[in-house]
Amino acid sequence: MAENIDDISIQYEDENGDLIVKELKKEVLTRGSWTTIMFLYQEIDRKSGDFGPVKATIRRYRKQGGQFRPQSKFNISNEKQARKIADVLQAWFPGE
Repeated sequence: MAENIDDISIQYEDENGDLIVKELKKEVLTRGSWTTIMFLYQEIDRKSGDFGPVKATIRRYRKQGGQFRPQSKFNISNEKQARKIADVLQAWFPGE
């Protein structure tokens, strides 16, 4: 667990030190005791040993006892779903 928002990562290595989840990008959406971060990432395909398709996840963290602890997450599993979410948000919040 991280003490600082900027230190939060979803990159993950297994017990052998092999990279399992590769974090590609990170965007902090909100800061504070409740923090929301969006990550772009890839997971390893254990059969082929190659990284799979790019995915996105939105995660919420809550600061407790000086540490940010994960509270919830939503995984966007493919590009089609990501574009649909973006289209809906653009329709709901058209801006100027």
